[in-house]
Amino acid sequence: MTTQIEAIFGVIFDLDGTLVSSELDFALIKAQIGCPCEQDLLDYIAKLPSPYMREEAMNIVHQHELIDAQHASILPGVSEAINALKSKNIPMAIVTRNFDKAAAIKLQNNPLPISTVLTRSDAPAKPDPSALNAIATLWNINARNLLYVGDYLYDIQAAHNANMRACLYAPELTPAYADQADYVLHDFADLVTLVESYSEKIELC
Repeated sequence: MTTQIEAIFGVIFDLDGTLVSSELDFALIKAQIGCPCEQDLLDYIAKLPSPYMREEAMNIVHQHELIDAQHASILPGVSEAINALKSKNIPMAIVTRNFDKAAAIKLQNNPLPISTVLTRSDAPAKPDPSALNAIATLWNINARNLLYVGDYLYDIQAAHNANMRACLYAPELTPAYADQADYVLHDFADLVTLVESYSEKIELC
């Protein structure tokens, strides 16, 4: 049986911990709003019993995100890899669980040549695939030909929910769920090699 190798025609990135640094203390945020440590923060807020409680909890999250945004910096190897992909005319986008204002500050302070950015203000948060699906539609590229790069389990799940390949960025410790990803990157520079390798394989077929 022959295994079909799908080319990578576009790359979508997570933001925090993938392209830029983040020091969000989720344990502290959860403690402040009463969210159990094992529960997803956004899911917990969405299920609070009143609009007032949801608004108050989200305001706390926003405050943390805005403070974090002021201190974010581009992670090692990111600028070089993004510029290399841009030179190869690979379309790129960002999908983040940040809200729009925090993401905008991070990208204003750390400019990258990526114009398409979807936040949780634009679409349901990962691992919901809606934002990834929207980008595939925008680009008119089959989801199987897109790669989503992120540093957390939700990124892997979102990619697979959208029928895309998942690339886990794990520059230091490799988490237990890494085996769920299609690829694992320890050095961001290897992303360019990964995308190029699939282009070369398609050309040889």
